[in-house]
Amino acid sequence: MHQLCYEIMERFCKTHLAELEGRPLKVLDIGSQDVNGTFKPLFNKTGWHYVGLDIEAGPNVDLIPEEPYYWDEIASGSYDVVISGQAYEHTEFFWLTQLEISRVLKVGGYCCVISPSSGFEHRYPVDCYRFYRD
Repeated sequence: MHQLCYEIMERFCKTHLAELEGRPLKVLDIGSQDVNGTFKPLFNKTGWHYVGLDIEAGPNVDLIPEEPYYWDEIASGSYDVVISGQAYEHTEFFWLTQLEISRVLKVGGYCCVISPSSGFEHRYPVDCYRFYRD
């Protein structure tokens, strides 16, 4: 993970979640496998429960859905926070992933998705998109 990506997620936590410290909070990390870093330390707070979701087993993966775009294993409205950092560019149908994020996120919950707008091609396992402001 790039340092800037970690810093953006750290800023998200400080800006939006700091007031929730000490309260029970369920956090789902999409694309959580620790290939070169993880956000997990940012969510290691009393009462917070972090779950890492990915499409294959590996370090920092707690949940592998049977279907990558339909997470029947997760109840609707069951997470307070859903995060994803630098996974969307590797997701062939990111709009389906976003629909599942919307489904599993509680009403009034927080979502932070970080995706690159530039950079070199880096297949893991595929490299599909770059996202720009417009």
